[in-house]
Amino acid sequence: MRPYLEFLSELAQNNSKEWMDAHKKQYLACKEEFLEDVAVILKGLAEWEPAFEAFKAKDCVFRQNRDVRFSANKDPYKINFAAYFSPKGKKSEGPGYYLHIQPGQSFLGGGIYMPMGETLKKIRKEIDYSGTELRKIENEASFKKAFGEIQGEKLKTSPRDYDADHEFIEYLKLKSFTVTTPLKDREINNGQFIQRALVAFDTMRPFQEFLSKAVEEVEDGSGIL
Repeated sequence: MRPYLEFLSELAQNNSKEWMDAHKKQYLACKEEFLEDVAVILKGLAEWEPAFEAFKAKDCVFRQNRDVRFSANKDPYKINFAAYFSPKGKKSEGPGYYLHIQPGQSFLGGGIYMPMGETLKKIRKEIDYSGTELRKIENEASFKKAFGEIQGEKLKTSPRDYDADHEFIEYLKLKSFTVTTPLKDREINNGQFIQRALVAFDTMRPFQEFLSKAVEEVEDGSGIL
């Protein structure tokens, strides 16, 4: 049994520094086990992307402390455990794989969330040229079964330089390019989420490759594979 969900449930009800200080040993034990699970996922990812061999689990895991400087919510801690796997690191503009653990709200995801302006232009340019490829990826049976549709906040009108009747206008309107699939609490508790993650991340590889091809000029010219 993984201790994550019980700890996170308690943290959600007692989100304060005083409570965390009193339960530091419990938190550190959960964090250590989470790091061990993330290390297993990294090892699996490295089988098809050698760049992941250079990462340690701690390079992929997000801090528990929240940045409350510009938030109305002043709770000091996140009530989830999360990790992001990208060949160029957590701060990369390129695509990556995401693991989110939270009672009743755990999920796996991937893609690019809210890219910066220049990167967004690159992705739209790739869609303009190769939208048929993206549509084929989205409609592939295993991809559709796992993730449904490509998700993201959309513009209400067509983006600049693209006609409203463009064949791929619904893709071009997107401001994020992500896919997700939920995880059940029991999959977290029994550790099955690790294998689920590797299968899901493998299934989304063509989507990641498409995005990587689009943004590679923004970074150093290398793709996700």
